[in-house]
Amino acid sequence: MQTLIPLNLPKATLTLTRKDNVIYVNCLIRKKKIILTPEEWVRQHYINYLSEDLLYPLSFISVEKELIYFGLKKRWDIVVVNKLFEPIILVECKGPNIKLNQEAQKQVFSYQNKLNCEYIVLSNGIEHINWKVEQSKKKITEVSEIPIYFSSE
Repeated sequence: MQTLIPLNLPKATLTLTRKDNVIYVNCLIRKKKIILTPEEWVRQHYINYLSEDLLYPLSFISVEKELIYFGLKKRWDIVVVNKLFEPIILVECKGPNIKLNQEAQKQVFSYQNKLNCEYIVLSNGIEHINWKVEQSKKKITEVSEIPIYFSSE
């Protein structure tokens, strides 16, 4: 990654290192160095946004887990779970230069078919599309944002 593109997300405090001309970011969730691709740049900023701005505990956020969809191994980018460990928010990240087109939407909805989250986000760091899913009504509505974390404790 040559240039770190400014994103349309709150500034994140990330630890970057360089080795052999490759830039790495210390993942906020995985707690290890990851090669800093454009998609990873967006993913780390979105994790920071979920944690710092929307107040979701880092322990409720998981990154790049595998799922099987129609016999194919796929990896979703970010999933936020609730206290019962049920997935509630699905976030698919793209690099800043990737359009959030029908193909990208098809990808995130294929993951949603397996996860059944209440909120779905598709982001390239510049544009963000958010949907609220009402399973009981079988209705998906585009919304301006996803909710802040609410703890019922």
